[in-house]
Amino acid sequence: MGAQRLVTAALFVLAATVCTAQKQRQASVRDAWSAQEISILASMRLKVAGEQLVDASNAYERRADAATLGRALFNDTRLSKNGQVACASCHAGDKQFQDGRPLGQGVGTGARRTMPVMGAAHSPFLFWDGRKDSLWSQALGPLEDAAEHGGNRVRFVKLLQAQYKEQYQKVFGTLALPDSMPDDASPIGNTAERATWSSIHERSRDDVNRVFANMGKAMAAYQRQIRYGESRFDQYAQATIIGDGRAQEVFSSQEVRGLRLFMTKGQCVTCHNGPLLTDHAFHNTGVPPIDPARPDRGRADGLKKLMQDEFNCLGRYSDAKPEQCGELQFLSATDPGQLGAFRTPSLRNVAARPPYMHAGQFSTLEEVAQHYANSPVSAIGHSELAYLGDKHADRLPIRLSAADVQDLVRFLATLTGPIHQPQ
Repeated sequence: MGAQRLVTAALFVLAATVCTAQKQRQASVRDAWSAQEISILASMRLKVAGEQLVDASNAYERRADAATLGRALFNDTRLSKNGQVACASCHAGDKQFQDGRPLGQGVGTGARRTMPVMGAAHSPFLFWDGRKDSLWSQALGPLEDAAEHGGNRVRFVKLLQAQYKEQYQKVFGTLALPDSMPDDASPIGNTAERATWSSIHERSRDDVNRVFANMGKAMAAYQRQIRYGESRFDQYAQATIIGDGRAQEVFSSQEVRGLRLFMTKGQCVTCHNGPLLTDHAFHNTGVPPIDPARPDRGRADGLKKLMQDEFNCLGRYSDAKPEQCGELQFLSATDPGQLGAFRTPSLRNVAARPPYMHAGQFSTLEEVAQHYANSPVSAIGHSELAYLGDKHADRLPIRLSAADVQDLVRFLATLTGPIHQPQ
């Protein structure tokens, strides 16, 4: 019994000590947050992002020699129809790895905004409409797009053989195309290129496709090394978690108000959550189309393209086993909720890369915040946002005053940090 009393007394002392420590912690913070709010803040720190997803469809993504080749290809303007456009033209290192334009500008003008590449390896689907399911497949699409690089895969593979053969063979093995291979051919090119592609022997077409796929895998090995760095928000979140009131001073009172709005009545955290401040999903939020007569169908069309893509995870040029392509196998191309839906972009560094939305519809973050407060009806499909008079099962209307908008924008500026890229 004596020993039991000693244990009981020790537990009482421990509980009292913990309680005192908790009170001291609460007293030491400048900005008080609930336990649930602190848990959310903890989940939004960049440090909890962990390792990037391993892409089973790319067996070369972690090889340094593949990344070296990929970097060279990423910056080579010869990989375009006019010899003036490289991947780095739209994904410029000094412009947050995007171009600052409402619509991408390659050999022509695209239909959507250029997305930055930082953190892309964390996402299961790429582009605004999710039409690609890997970083390497994503790298291939612009090369043959008429408005971006405007080239064709046979010409690209021939250039690779002429300029990068030694580097390529160190990573992927033998590169040898038949001397009789035509200069311009592609299954998705112009009429002449498609006809020429059809005339090439099936085995030769397969050889070209494999080298072309490997070009994408090399560029993916380089792009996955481009990462976001921690911002003032990360410092504030960490200070709040450990109860360091002095360290919380990294935020002004207005930035704290903006963060509270972000997590509460602004409803931003509903989609912009996790360490990259994105749920990696697709949402219709009623963003006005550039051409009201022809609204962009977004994810609805992107799903169809993904399913038909010969370079997807289940394709013959993927290094993955079918069971490793779960995301692709359980998608439905007929989901009506995907009509007019677009990928949730990361809000990391968002203040440094206007304009905003999938076609640069808004010039400022103030306009973005006001759009969500207005909650307009979508021009196509059904917006997920609630508006006055709408009976919405999951959301309430977003109501932001002019002061709220300014507070929210000030907070969003705290999400900007450095970009880490290979030297």
